[in-house]
Amino acid sequence: MTTVTLARHAMATRFELVLHGEDELRLRAAGEEALDEIARLEDELSYFRPTSQVFRLNQEAAKRPVRVTPWLFRLLQQARQLTEESGDTFDITVAPLMRCWGFYTREGRVPEPAALAEARACVGMKLVELNESDSTVHFAREGVQLDLGSIGKGHAVERAGLLLREAGVTSALLHGGTSTVLAIGTPPDADGWKVGLEDPANLQILRDHPGVLLLPLATVKLRDESLSVSAVWGKSFTAADKSYGHVIDPRTGQPTTGALLAAIVLPSATESDALSTMLLTLGPDGFERVAGLRPGLRALVASHGQADEPLRITARGFELPVR
Repeated sequence: MTTVTLARHAMATRFELVLHGEDELRLRAAGEEALDEIARLEDELSYFRPTSQVFRLNQEAAKRPVRVTPWLFRLLQQARQLTEESGDTFDITVAPLMRCWGFYTREGRVPEPAALAEARACVGMKLVELNESDSTVHFAREGVQLDLGSIGKGHAVERAGLLLREAGVTSALLHGGTSTVLAIGTPPDADGWKVGLEDPANLQILRDHPGVLLLPLATVKLRDESLSVSAVWGKSFTAADKSYGHVIDPRTGQPTTGALLAAIVLPSATESDALSTMLLTLGPDGFERVAGLRPGLRALVASHGQADEPLRITARGFELPVR
């Protein structure tokens, strides 16, 4: 049995891939092709790159219908369906709000009410017209913009997984940072890939005591499944002693306060990516609603607890450590 490890920087994170099999050259070739696919999709889905299809849509689709490739059109249709299922808590038209709050320039600011109202008027999948007959996209008004950050990484990981399977890979783990993990088969010495979730309370401890070993928030065993994690601390800022996370609730235009972290396990990385955003926005009160969207869905949400319970955890299908 041979083990091959590969890594690539893409989509503002580090993707790492471990493959097990008998033929090292075939494993390495399959892994490189999978990582190439992630890089290619970044070129097509990036909000910032002028060469991407999404950038072109944001520049032109309010003026006239813009044709996109069939796979991107299908992804936009899937995003619309997920928006409907989520009750608008997942929405790829959130870009005007992200810009309004200063997250694109990393400066972070609380917007004036008038600016926020203007941005909110440009948000909603109802403003995106998808014409299936010719794969064109048209925005109903100026100011509408797409940001596929809440689904793009999951979709790229899913596409990479399809290529690995087509190449005959039967044992592999691919992860993009701490947010999306894809498991194919099992590792050679276990019945599943065991993955840990970072405990929000550990972040400050690690800053003060680097290298200390800490318990994870929870663990989950994956086999031919994907895990996606959404959290509020990835890109945040503080104003007037209040912290604002980078995940925006499209319904209110405000950074979400429903939870600190949400995780979803599903066969589809595209869906787990989107639904983890939904669960983070809804918080523990929306746990049963999210858990009922797909058969076999496993979920975890962590939120602020009471004084005697700093962290409230609601979970299904995750193993919580004994503390």
